Amino acid sequence: MTASSRTLGFIGLGVMGEPICRHLVTKSAARVIAYDLAREPLQRVESAGAAIAASVADLVAQSDLIFLCLPSACHVRAVFEGDGILAHVTPQQIVIDLGTSSVRQTRDFAAQMQAKGAAWVDAPIARTRQAAQDGTLSVMVGTSPALFAAIEPLIRCFATEVTLCGEVGAGQVTKILNNMVLFETVNALAEAVAVARRSGVDPELLLQTLSKGSADSFALRNHGLKAIVPGAFPERAFSTEYALKDLSYAIELASDAGVTLRGAELAGTVLQEAIDAGAGKAYFPVIAKLIDRDR
Repeated sequence: MTASSRTLGFIGLGVMGEPICRHLVTKSAARVIAYDLAREPLQRVESAGAAIAASVADLVAQSDLIFLCLPSACHVRAVFEGDGILAHVTPQQIVIDLGTSSVRQTRDFAAQMQAKGAAWVDAPIARTRQAAQDGTLSVMVGTSPALFAAIEPLIRCFATEVTLCGEVGAGQVTKILNNMVLFETVNALAEAVAVARRSGVDPELLLQTLSKGSADSFALRNHGLKAIVPGAFPERAFSTEYALKDLSYAIELASDAGVTLRGAELAGTVLQEAIDAGAGKAYFPVIAKLIDRDR
C-alpha cells in the first residue's frame, strides 16, 4: 500500500483532515490526490505536494485507496451516493472513513461496497487538533485482520495508536463509546468547577489536585485545565454541535442494543441547551458556562 505506484485519494480537508493529508503526502511515498469544497486548504496541500481532483468522481477514478475525513454521517452519505463513490468504485478499491459516523450507515455502506468487490473500512480518529498536526492520533479500526495488516502502515503515517477493534463497524462502536464517556466526564468536570468556585476553592487548584488522585483523566488534564478553567472555548475546535451529533450515535447504538443511557441522555440535554443558548459552534466544554451561569 505504501509503494509509490499507489495513488491515495483524500476527501475532506478540515481541521483534522488537512494535517492528516499532509502527513500522507510527506510520509507514505504514495501519490496523494485531494478534494474539498474549500479552495484554501486545497491550495495548502497542493503546495505540500498533493494533486487536486476536480470532483469526487474524478478522485475515485484516479485512486487505489480513498480516505474520508468528513464532519458527519450526512457528509459521508453525500460523497458516497449520487455521482460519488458508489457510482464509480471498482473492484479492489478501498475506502477508509476516518470520521465518527453511524454504525448502521457504516455497515450498510460496507455491504454495498462488498457487492461491487470493493471494501469499506471504518477507522475513526481520536485525540486533539494538535495530535492531528503532530501525527500522534489514535485510530480505532473496523475491518478484517488481513485488510488491517495492509492498511496499518498508511494509518501510522498520522497515528501512533492504531487498534483493530473487530470487523466493520467495530471501530465506530469503540469511538462512539469513547466520545460518550468523554462528554459525560467533561460535564462532571464542569459541575465540579462550578461548585468549587462558588464554595471558595480555586478551580485550577481543584483540578490539579484531582489529577493526583482517582479522578484523574485525559479529559481533566486537557478539557478541564485547558478549556474549562481558563474559559477558552474557541470555534473551529470540536464544537458543541459535533459533540451532540456523536452522542446521538451512542444513543442510537444503545437503543439497538436494548440499553437505556440515562447519563448520556442527560449530557445530550446539556449540550442541546448550550446550542440553544448560541454556543453551537464553540468548543464543546463551553457547557461549563451554561452550568455556571453567572460566570
